[in-house]
Amino acid sequence: MHRLLRGELFMLGGFILAAAVTIVLVMPPSIDPAAAQFTQTSAGPLTAADRDLLIKVRQAGLWEMPAGDMAQTRAEAQRVKEVGRLIMEDHKKLDAMTVQTAKKLGVAIPDEPNADQQRWLAQLAAESGPAFDKDFANLLRAAHGKVFTVVAGVRAGTRNAEIRKFAQEGINFVMRHMTLLESTGLVDFGQLPEAPTPSPAPPVALAVDTRRH
Repeated sequence: MHRLLRGELFMLGGFILAAAVTIVLVMPPSIDPAAAQFTQTSAGPLTAADRDLLIKVRQAGLWEMPAGDMAQTRAEAQRVKEVGRLIMEDHKKLDAMTVQTAKKLGVAIPDEPNADQQRWLAQLAAESGPAFDKDFANLLRAAHGKVFTVVAGVRAGTRNAEIRKFAQEGINFVMRHMTLLESTGLVDFGQLPEAPTPSPAPPVALAVDTRRH
């Protein structure tokens, strides 16, 4: 009886081992999702974050150019009109760079703003005078703050030379636009997201006096 039971267990163990070997041979190895998202180019690997940068900068221009154009007829303050014109002209240059870089790297970019940006344009199109001035300065300043974190993050870590060059230009444009918008005196800084809380500093080891007394 015991011999029979041991034999059955041995046969069961062999079956399980054979099944495991079959699964290993038949099933493909798991692929790291992050690794599967990059494409090799002549300028270096192109990641999902690199593509996302081109898309977000493209969409930023697609709503900020018409917003700057609106400022010429709907704004009351001369400074808001001037800032709108400068941002519009800058984004024409940046948009041309975005299209050129995307084409070179084979990245599909959108032809219209996202849903939030379309809503902001509709809001500005319904306003004029001081209300337009205030919302123009604050909507664009908040949007620039968000895209700045994207551009800076990609610039810090991209492995692609074309994206690195593009991100550097993007940082310069975005910083200039934030400064221009703030120069209107209408930006409500209390409504902007606060900077992330820094990680706690590691504990400082206490110095041990090894001298003999």
